[in-house]
Amino acid sequence: MSSTSPQPKSMMRPTQWSEQVEEAYRFQLAGYRDELEYKKFQKTDNVDRWPHNGYVKKLTRRDGCFYYYNKTRECPDKEISKTKIYTY
Repeated sequence: MSSTSPQPKSMMRPTQWSEQVEEAYRFQLAGYRDELEYKKFQKTDNVDRWPHNGYVKKLTRRDGCFYYYNKTRECPDKEISKTKIYTY
């Protein structure tokens, strides 16, 4: 990771599900902090999303494999508090 990548000012752990939590969960499952880190690492401006709700559809992992996500919520209740929400 290069030093030019923005570093988060703070991190919080959510207590209930939201679309923001779902977004963070999908990026973190694929091995990234969030969308900013994903775009920097993959050198892309494009994230493959479901057109009807904007949820992440597909991510490239750091090892080059892919994660494919459903159209609906994927973050289970037990994972909500393990998800990290970063602020910059």
